[in-house]
Amino acid sequence: MEISTLKVFIAVAENASVSCASQQLNCVQSNVTARIKKLEEELGVSLFVRKSRGMELSAQGRVLLDHAYQIIDQERQARHAVMSSMEDGGTLSLGSMETAMSVRLPRLLKSFHQLHPKTELSVRTGTTDEMIAQVLKHQLDCAIVGSAVQSEEIIQYPFFRERLVLVSSPGNELSNTLLVYRKGCAYRARAEEWLRREGRLPYTIMEFGTQEGIIGCVSAGLGITLLPMEVAKSLSGELQISELPDEIADVDTYLICNKSTIQTKPMKTLMELASHYGETQAA
Repeated sequence: MEISTLKVFIAVAENASVSCASQQLNCVQSNVTARIKKLEEELGVSLFVRKSRGMELSAQGRVLLDHAYQIIDQERQARHAVMSSMEDGGTLSLGSMETAMSVRLPRLLKSFHQLHPKTELSVRTGTTDEMIAQVLKHQLDCAIVGSAVQSEEIIQYPFFRERLVLVSSPGNELSNTLLVYRKGCAYRARAEEWLRREGRLPYTIMEFGTQEGIIGCVSAGLGITLLPMEVAKSLSGELQISELPDEIADVDTYLICNKSTIQTKPMKTLMELASHYGETQAA
């Protein structure tokens, strides 16, 4: 059972499609099919249930997927361990909410890069729920999320307290159309809770993939949104900003990592910088 074959298996499992997996892996579809067939023959079980539209994991496939994630992570951690024997180097994958990426991370990442210029840093954005799941699966080394995590597998460090405000176009502050990220976003959950508390029912949701898209459509009068004050400050001349009740507005964010992940020197540095940055913001 080869590492490369397990990576192919994971890609097919996550995409529920050989063709999509082949595109993700940048290889021909026949190669993916052959690798899966060989793995099934090696294990003596069917890993997938073939359907007219795609495929889904069999019971045995679900068992293998859990172990495959662990094996791939062990390989990655072995590489990390070798690289961490050097004073600097290796790779570090960081997840972040898009709002934090735009206003909080630049200063943090600049300090990190000055201390570890040889470390390859990969940053991706997503919702809080998505990033928690990716940290648990070891697909991210660490992530900045918008809520505390209730899991014994996660270590979390307070990062900063964000203050959310209501953002609307002038004269449109009473709109019942909410412009937000997809489900799993911590700020979206706060926004929906606020609408329910205010009795603004029913309300309409418009989902976006980027902060710029949300702000642009709020400017066009399509609806309202909740944004961190640090983001909203730059919009004060264009949009209307309104305060929210403390229990809705105050959001504690955290830097999280998987307890079983080997903490390399660059990773420890990032955590120390995040803790210091959070203390500075609170001061």
